[in-house]
Amino acid sequence: MRDVRLKSTDDIERIREAGRIIAGIFAEISGETLVDRSTLEVDRFIEERIQRHRARPSFKTIRKYDYASCISLNNEIVHGIPSKNKIVRAGDLVKIDIGVVKNGYFADSCVTFLVEPVAERAALLARTTEEALARAIALLRAGNRLGDVGAAIQSLAESRGFSVVREFTGHGVGFAVHEQPSIPHFGRKGTGRVIEEGMVLAVEPMINEGAPDVLSLRDGWTVVTADGRLSAQYEHTVAVTSKGPVVLTA
Repeated sequence: MRDVRLKSTDDIERIREAGRIIAGIFAEISGETLVDRSTLEVDRFIEERIQRHRARPSFKTIRKYDYASCISLNNEIVHGIPSKNKIVRAGDLVKIDIGVVKNGYFADSCVTFLVEPVAERAALLARTTEEALARAIALLRAGNRLGDVGAAIQSLAESRGFSVVREFTGHGVGFAVHEQPSIPHFGRKGTGRVIEEGMVLAVEPMINEGAPDVLSLRDGWTVVTADGRLSAQYEHTVAVTSKGPVVLTA
């Protein structure tokens, strides 16, 4: 049985509706608005905006997760739980990951916000991660392979002295929060699954300032860099169409 569920033109438009909600929320958030706010306060802002659009936070469909977003600070790589005790300060890298489901269709996106003033190396890390995502998106064309996507991300990150997290991948999205296929953010060109028209993919490179090794915290969710150095992440939901890649969360 086919493990990848391809999307029709109508499906893609409905996923885009969810994606536009996320894009609008990110347009309202900036590093300046985050300073001195708790990550729980930011999460509540996000949930209120989602509900205003008569949609739901898709992360709340995940078992035992009760928040509208994941917010990860500095050396936290992914799945940071919003908390009243985590306060955003100047110099922080703040990764905000938002999922929305509207009328049964899912979209997912993440942005790393720089709370100025940030260190030069931290800013380069964030820029590199965003650029790696852009290079990956350009390769999401029917006939290319997922290894091409991973290789593009890995080569850029490593050329600047950074490393790619191996333990977490991108994924299909649209009919559920997570679908097949898995999308490694490292790899070799010419390998991996062939990309097909109708795929909708969430590509979300996580790039570390230091080593790629990770640790999971006792809360059961938050993942941090093993060496305590910074990490950045960007993510978009992208449709593979006859005209090339279309970003649905822009």
